[in-house]
Amino acid sequence: MAAKKSKVVDPVAALEKELAALKGQLEKARSAKLKAAEAALKSATNSATSAAKKASSAKAKVAALRAKKKTAAQAKQMAAARKVSAAANSAASAAKAVLSNAKDTLAAVKSDAAQAAALAKITAKEEAAYIKKVQAAQKSAAKKAAVKAKAAAKKALAKEKAAAKKAAIKAKAAAKKAAAAVKAKAKKAATAAKAKAKKAVAKKPAAKKAAGKRGRPAAAKKAAAKAPAAKKAAGKRGRPATKKAPAKGASAAKRRGRPPKK
Repeated sequence: MAAKKSKVVDPVAALEKELAALKGQLEKARSAKLKAAEAALKSATNSATSAAKKASSAKAKVAALRAKKKTAAQAKQMAAARKVSAAANSAASAAKAVLSNAKDTLAAVKSDAAQAAALAKITAKEEAAYIKKVQAAQKSAAKKAAVKAKAAAKKALAKEKAAAKKAAIKAKAAAKKAAAAVKAKAKKAATAAKAKAKKAVAKKPAAKKAAGKRGRPAAAKKAAAKAPAAKKAAGKRGRPATKKAPAKGASAAKRRGRPPKK
C-alpha cells in the first residue's frame, strides 16, 4: 500500500489565518463589552433614578412630620422617617456611584473601541499602501525581468544567427574548396588520360612497322608469292587436262552421269 503524501503546510499562511480569526474574535469581544457597558449604564441609571426618588420621598415625609405638632407619636414617627430617609439617601448615593462608575466604564470602552477602530483604519490604510507599493515593485521587477529576458533572447538569437551564418559561410567555403579539389583532380585525371591516349596513339605506327618484319604477316606474303607458282605446277601434275570436246558435244559434257545412248 502506497504511503500517503505528507501535506506541506505553510506556517506563515497558517499564522495569518489564525491572526484573521483572532481579529474577528477581538471585534466580537469589543462589541459584546460595549453592549454590556451600555446595559450596565442603563441599569445603573434606572437604579439611581429609583433611589433618588425614594430619598426624595423619605425627605419629604421627614419634612411633613417635622411640620406636625410635636408629640411622643410624632417623635417616634420622625425617628423612623429619618432612618428611612438616611437609608434612602445612602442607597441613592450608592446608586449614583454605580452610575458614575458605569458611565466611566462605558466611556473607557467607547474610547478603546474608537482607538481600536482608528488603529485598524490606519493599519488597513498603511497595509493597503504597503501592498500597493509591493505590487508596484513586483510589477516593475517583472517588467525589468521581461525586458532583460527579451534582451537576452534577442542577444542569443543574434548570436545563434551569427553562428549559423558563420557556419554557412564555412560550409560554403568548404564545399567550394572540395568542388575545386574534385575539379582539379578530374582535370588532372583527364590530362593524364589524354597523355596516355596520345602516347598509345604514338606507339601504334611503330608497332605496325615492326609487325611487317616479324610474325605471320611475312609468312602470309611468302605464301601469297608462292601461290601462283603452285598453281602453275598443279597444271602439270595429277590428271591430264582433258581436251576440249567438239562444239556438238558441249551440251553433253555439261551433263553428268551416264553418257547418252548413241
